Amino acid sequence: MHLPHLIRTPLLVLLLTVPGAAAFAADRPPAPAGWRAGTGRANITPGDAVWMTGYATRDHPAEGTAQALWVKALAVADPAGNRGVLLTLDLCGVTREISDRVAAELKRRYGLPRSAVMTNVSHTHCSPWLAGNILALRVFPPEGVQKAVEYSRQLEEKMIAAAAAALETLAPATLAWGEDAATFGINRRENSEKDAPARRAAGTLRGPSDPRVPVLAIHDAATGALRGLLLSYACHNTTLSFYQWHGDYAGCAQAELERRHPGATVLFTIGCGADINPNPRGTVALAEEHGRTLADAADRALGRQLTPIAGTFASALDDVPLTFASKPTEAELRTAMEKEQPNKSMHQAWSMAITAQLRTSGDAALRYAYPVQTWKLGNLSWVALGGEVVVDYGLRLRAEHQGALWVFGYSTDVMAYIPSERVLKEGRYEGATSMIPYGRPGPWTPGLEEKIIAKTHELLAQTHPK
Repeated sequence: MHLPHLIRTPLLVLLLTVPGAAAFAADRPPAPAGWRAGTGRANITPGDAVWMTGYATRDHPAEGTAQALWVKALAVADPAGNRGVLLTLDLCGVTREISDRVAAELKRRYGLPRSAVMTNVSHTHCSPWLAGNILALRVFPPEGVQKAVEYSRQLEEKMIAAAAAALETLAPATLAWGEDAATFGINRRENSEKDAPARRAAGTLRGPSDPRVPVLAIHDAATGALRGLLLSYACHNTTLSFYQWHGDYAGCAQAELERRHPGATVLFTIGCGADINPNPRGTVALAEEHGRTLADAADRALGRQLTPIAGTFASALDDVPLTFASKPTEAELRTAMEKEQPNKSMHQAWSMAITAQLRTSGDAALRYAYPVQTWKLGNLSWVALGGEVVVDYGLRLRAEHQGALWVFGYSTDVMAYIPSERVLKEGRYEGATSMIPYGRPGPWTPGLEEKIIAKTHELLAQTHPK
């Protein structure tokens, strides 16, 4: 387990500095000056011959690009010179190894503590398969595996380059936050895709969801120009399933807001939406519609009085020891290799992955170090949870935390679905069978929700001392 990493500094502000940004609003709220910030970005769109991720039914590599994929970096420095970086990526997942290697290089070059580097992926399924992520999606051909290894190496280089560009272009800026709402995300466990439109019209949608769209607005400290905007939404980024690279609704929202606010850089972090789907879905037009819906929500928030960020910054990162509930038998592994069934290649890949894990690690393969990260930005706190986190976590943590809190999933390490106790008990995809494409031995052991919630409160307490 990693020991907690804790930084206490004056306010760490996630800010952007883009020369020539358009002025925002004359009545913008006052915000503390004295902070410096920079931004960097790199195009991470692969070539056409790279295999895609997210869906086990895809049987050949990508065929082209419908929308470019990006890594974006936000670097900040407080008046005392303490710095931090947020990296957002138009990818389905990321491995702990990639996140840690990037953070280690940033520590080597710039002295950034591990907890001051945060990574979040948008979870678009129209993105490349990464070596080591979603281990058992299918049995990939050797050349596909090699391309994934090469892409993953290039990705790390681009993440580091984006962060470096941001750190090396720090300039004065201020920020404030607010929120609005969007309702195209629905609970997919409780509402069938075909019935959802009628249920929405009748006001009878079932199951929990999180419609909030929090925004962080970044302004030039001298001119008041809007130089950057960070927004979030708790919903699967899966409007599309074709064979072209695309950022899905999150990519469309960012592009639309950058069109509306020339000179501003827009970033997206995904919340706890593992059991929430966009609805309707299936076409680029719908992805663009959902993107405009998010952009409208962000602009509505910007049009109201925002809450200025003031105070101090602190960050913490630690692991929660989790376990898998069962160890597959040799007979189960053999059946997965031989049985004729839908998505046979996925089951074969699962058998191969688990066999290799047990051979290499033995019963240690039944344990997992799950990452939890917290940031305090003055009167606003962030929680970044690893894996595909169901909506229950975001709703519960916000209800239990005293103060403003944003909760992200898909951060640091996307290793599996993270069900709540309710979802784990109910089973089905998020609670049980999703562990197959992720190459995990089986469902999590009951009790994971309380462990994750307890660790989160512990780290929030470290960043909010009495």
